[in-house]
Amino acid sequence: MLRAERGISRRELADALGIHYQTVGYLERGEFRPSLHLALRIAQYFEVPVEVVFSLEPFPRLGSGSASGSAAASGSAATSGSAATSGSAA
Repeated sequence: MLRAERGISRRELADALGIHYQTVGYLERGEFRPSLHLALRIAQYFEVPVEVVFSLEPFPRLGSGSASGSAAASGSAATSGSAATSGSAA
């Protein structure tokens, strides 16, 4: 998860984006799909392309080579497995 790997709390990210901190958790778990505007703001915050944070295809879980049903598959932010999450993107 990009947020955690960069040592950023949910509250810090939420404050920077102007959203509720619980929304960050919903995004990370794939329980909420952000608007395009919010998705672009998240990518801008982490200074990565939006495709690094969000994907239509699941990102592989950290520590495994397989693509499993991560939150990214449902459009969530800063989830595990992508270049962004493992040193870039939840």
